[in-house]
Formats: sequence, structure tokens, C-alpha cells
Amino acid sequence: MRRPLTSPSARSVLFAPLDQTGRAELVARRLVDAITLGVLADQEQLPSEAELAEQFGVSTVTVREALVALRQQGLVQTKRGRGGGSFVCAPPEENDETWRARLREVSLSELRDIGDDYVAIAGAAARLAAERSSTEDIARVQMAAEDLDGAVGTAAARAERQFHLEVAAASQSPRLTHQEIRLQSEQGALLWLPLGHHDPVTACTEHRAIAAAIAQADGELARKLTEQHILDTIDRLGEVHLDLLGS
Repeated sequence: MRRPLTSPSARSVLFAPLDQTGRAELVARRLVDAITLGVLADQEQLPSEAELAEQFGVSTVTVREALVALRQQGLVQTKRGRGGGSFVCAPPEENDETWRARLREVSLSELRDIGDDYVAIAGAAARLAAERSSTEDIARVQMAAEDLDGAVGTAAARAERQFHLEVAAASQSPRLTHQEIRLQSEQGALLWLPLGHHDPVTACTEHRAIAAAIAQADGELARKLTEQHILDTIDRLGEVHLDLLGS
């Protein structure tokens, strides 16, 4: 039976209070993750320094230091005066040649290891999402599943990443959600490569099936479907990898 818990979205988990206060680099890391994963949109205005400090459980001085680091990385622009504030500057999308070069550098054993890690995290998150998610969670997951409909290239890759983030957030497990965020930051761009070999129609169907299993509170089915979805992705990447080495 589904438990009526308050649901943490991917955004709320990213902005949850830090375990260690006074650490500007931790605040900066959270904000970098939120920007690079697309949780914060390009040109979106960030909350005020005071609001960020309250959300993260740190001082405004710490937030200010973190924003300085983000400005130096070109991920945030601060405007003064009326209508001012800090605004997101999302990094430019990498092109297909960049992705191909990255995939060439990864061995098949590394791909399998990445897949094993992702299967363990995403599968567990999907099972817990089915058991714990609220009506609001289910709606977010279903909306994220539909975002892949008709998407191609980088838009499809972004929709893939957002879907799995929403499933992780629906698991009600901050630790699992942070593990999903870690994997997305480290390997997400590689896993969901927009190389044209990705089939968004099939992926959208799979996302809808996972979302339906979560809505039906069928944890085992949600886990199995998620694991198979990721394993199929790893197999496809392995084939692309071998094609690239042979070209």
C-alpha cells in the first residue's frame, strides 16, 4: 500500500539543507548540478541570497562565496538594480562529435560498470517510488515520461535525465536521489548520448510503462522495467562504441 508521504521533487532535494554548514564549495556543487542537469533552466532567476541561505542551512556569506565561484565558471550572471539578481547561464550543448570522442575513450568494461551502478540506483529508486510516491509525485513522473514524446537529439537526452531524476525524487529517499544526481553529473551525459542511435519512440514507451507501474504501486515491475531500460541503453552504447572504433 502506498504511504502518503510529503514528496521531495528533484529541485527540493538539490536545495535541501547541507549536512555541513559553512562550506561554500558544497553550495556551489549543488547549484552546478542543478544547472548542468537542467533542473534550473537557462536565464532562470535564482532565489535571493537570503532564501538560498535558508534553504541550504548556511550563512548568506557562504552563499555569496558560492555564487562568486559560479560566476567565475560562467554559470551565473548577476544583474544589479531593479529587476536584478542572479540568473542561470546554462552551458552550451555539446555536439555529436564531442559525444563520439567521449564514447571512444570508454572501454566496454567501463560501460558495463557504469550500467551496473546505474541499474542498482535507478532500479531501487523506481521500486521505492511505486511504494511511496504521492499523487503529486506520480503526476510529475508521468509528465516527465511524456516529455520524451517527439523529442530528438539533445532534447531527448535531457528528457531521459529529467525522467530518472523525477523517479528518484519520488522514491522519498534523499540518499538515493543524491546518488542519482551523482551518476547524472558523472555519467548521465554519456548514458543518454544524443547520437541518433537513441530511439526516442521506444524510450518514450518504456518511460510510460515505468510511470504506469509506479502509479499502480507495482514496485517489482517498476524496478524490472527500469533495469531493463538501462541495460538496453548500455547494450546500445556498446554497439555504438564498437562501430566508432571500427570507423
